[in-house]
Amino acid sequence: MSVIPVPVPVDRLHFAMPPVHATAEEERTHRRQRLAGALRLFGRLGYEEGVSGHISARDPEFPDCYWVNPFGAPFEDLTASDLVLVNGDGQVVRGGQHVNQAAFTVHAQVHRARPDVVAVAHTHSLHGRALAALGELLDPLTQEACAFYQDHALYDAYTGVTVDAEEGRRIALALGSFKAIVLRNHGLLTVGGSVDAAAWWFIAMERCAQVQLTARAAGKPVPIDHRDAVATREQLGSDLVGWINYQPLWRRISRAEPELLS
Repeated sequence: MSVIPVPVPVDRLHFAMPPVHATAEEERTHRRQRLAGALRLFGRLGYEEGVSGHISARDPEFPDCYWVNPFGAPFEDLTASDLVLVNGDGQVVRGGQHVNQAAFTVHAQVHRARPDVVAVAHTHSLHGRALAALGELLDPLTQEACAFYQDHALYDAYTGVTVDAEEGRRIALALGSFKAIVLRNHGLLTVGGSVDAAAWWFIAMERCAQVQLTARAAGKPVPIDHRDAVATREQLGSDLVGWINYQPLWRRISRAEPELLS
């Protein structure tokens, strides 16, 4: 006679949570490795457009310095040691390559306005640009889109390539306390309390933009009502949930391409 298996005690089941680091150097290494992995994933997802696009991560020891991908380096080839450290004025303080000054201007101002933010992601993804061309926010059409319900903004202006700090400050002001912003005629920008969360919100937002555009092309989308959208956001919209959702992607890229850690 077969014996019914006994459930494993809950306290013996593993569940990954964001790591806690003993030193700034350990945390710096972690952020740089996660940044290299996120950039590689963005490259594989088709978010790279010429020399446009950055993900930046605040240094844990120097809060007005940020690790970022070097100018002109392909996302898919980057390693942690390729990243450069840039101060809030866009000057390289560690590393031997330039950064895209126009793009970093926005990142620096968002980081300065939001001390709670560790990472900022912005690239010229296809569906994000299409949504931005309409000058619209995401509608609560799906469970995933509800994570952004009343938690993202529209920067309703376009003044060309951002090259001055004042434009960056206006974008940071429009972002406010939200996790994301649609930059009209430009694309998407997301932020997070970790590299993982910022990267996940960008990926999720790009996919939500694709769903919204596809649904509208196919017919008349039916939105989720306000009460349910808010409740779903409370369940799915935290940075912890974003971090958790990102872990399968991190495991895949770090296991398949361990050289990115170097």
